[in-house]
Amino acid sequence: MTIDRPTAAAPARQRRGPRLAALAGAALAGVLAVAGWAGPSGAGPAYAPERVVDATPAATGWLHTDGGTIRDSNNNPYIIKATSWFGLETPDCVPHGLWGTLTIDEALANIKSMGFNTVRLPYSNECLAATTIKGSVNYWANRAYNLQGKRPLDVMDTVIARAKANGLQIILDRHRPSSADQSPLWYTSAVPESKWISDWKMLASRYKADPTVIGADLHNEPAGAATWGGKAATDWQAASTRGGNAVLASNPNLLILIEGIENQATAGGTWWGGGLADVGAKPVVLTTPHRVVYSPHDYPASLFAQKWFSDPAYPANLPSVWDRNWGYLQKQGIAPVLLGEFGTALATDSDKAWMKSIVDYLKTNRMSFGYWAFNPNSGITGGLVQSDWRTPERAKLDALAPILTATAGGVPVPTATATASPTASASPTASASPTASPTPTATASPTASPTASPTPTPTPTSGAAITAVWRLSSSWNGGYVANLDITALRSVSAWSVSWNDPNVTSIANSWGIKCTAVPKASITCTGSDWTTKLAAGQKATVGLQVNSLKAPVNPVLTVK
Repeated sequence: MTIDRPTAAAPARQRRGPRLAALAGAALAGVLAVAGWAGPSGAGPAYAPERVVDATPAATGWLHTDGGTIRDSNNNPYIIKATSWFGLETPDCVPHGLWGTLTIDEALANIKSMGFNTVRLPYSNECLAATTIKGSVNYWANRAYNLQGKRPLDVMDTVIARAKANGLQIILDRHRPSSADQSPLWYTSAVPESKWISDWKMLASRYKADPTVIGADLHNEPAGAATWGGKAATDWQAASTRGGNAVLASNPNLLILIEGIENQATAGGTWWGGGLADVGAKPVVLTTPHRVVYSPHDYPASLFAQKWFSDPAYPANLPSVWDRNWGYLQKQGIAPVLLGEFGTALATDSDKAWMKSIVDYLKTNRMSFGYWAFNPNSGITGGLVQSDWRTPERAKLDALAPILTATAGGVPVPTATATASPTASASPTASASPTASPTPTATASPTASPTASPTPTPTPTSGAAITAVWRLSSSWNGGYVANLDITALRSVSAWSVSWNDPNVTSIANSWGIKCTAVPKASITCTGSDWTTKLAAGQKATVGLQVNSLKAPVNPVLTVK
């Protein structure tokens, strides 16, 4: 998942639309200070409810499977508790939220403090090949990581290194071939199977010595024409066998996560990536044993009105639906299940009932999981943090508490345990559009995807001390992020830029500037922080996030 993807037969699933502003905490700041880093951090407490961490021990070394159980290198049972942090699979080619004051360590420390032990990190093959980050990053706030001028692959290195420092593991998720769109099959004309496999082999080799990277989610949400068996061109079972063996040839220690299909031969249609009913008769058998983990996706009625939501027995019928589609695999000891995506904004009674049921199911069966998503810009589902990218969404975390935390003992959830300096190591989506066989051509370009704006010519007023260029970085249903490229024509001690925005409702965040909005009228921003005063000829790039129904197109700037 990650992006809206309307099809001919199903509604768009809006999952992107950025937000941001304040958390990561004194605890993180203290830990990083001990580690010798004096980089920027936000303010506010990490999520620390009065519960205790689940008794599941921390993993040691690489993981492996044993029947329906995941175990660590000491053979202890282990439950993977993941959330997705998307962005590296989008046209931005960088995890989202870094356009504001959020830092990589703050995001990871927050995830850790919530009770998760793993981050699912979506990527696209297009971003792996890119030579530069495409999206907006506040390089000043993230200056400790030296991201400017780096490749998306270098950013991946940094996130993995900082995950390790924060006591988290990583699952790499090949979310899509192209950054612009989802792919029902594991290959496209632009990204053939050979490229899919070679990129996976590269990543497996790149992180071979680092058990922080525990798994490879081979392809996100096979759908449409994808089959389990059958014709070679559509046979996801055979392709995942080839892909899994290729990954393990480069690193035999990784878990291989295999998602389901949409159109099952034995149990009918379900979510994209959600159907594994056919696995029992035709399981994936890899050359290296004890590596396969099946990873379905499942969502509530707000994303699509699956037939089981109208069953008079709902929600009591849900466990039998899950048993049939994927739960049986772990219950019968065939292989472990990691529910790779599930999530909701909890906006309806039906969704709340679904959420309680699926959390109870995961807890009862001690199943691993990956919540969608950390990002608040995940359209219909929202995220685990509010639009400031820091403040916890407590209703969701309370709903997840039975599988994130225990209920007795009185020990608070620990905050991050970063121990290394935050430098890069050297070396998500839309999911379920559960209807009949969409083909690649039926998958529309996601409406919420960041869109580039033409660069306008600066139009300062007569005698102005600066020039300014307004650039749209990303936009979605409900907001946008824009950058301002400022050049001082002479030495200035104060400056401002304003423009009309007939759709603005409020300013969500800003960096390098302070901004105010007149709702449904205009925005005015003044120099702040490191740009308050500018020397003659000095250049600066600043930015803001705006809550607005629609981003303006090439607004005329008034500068002072």
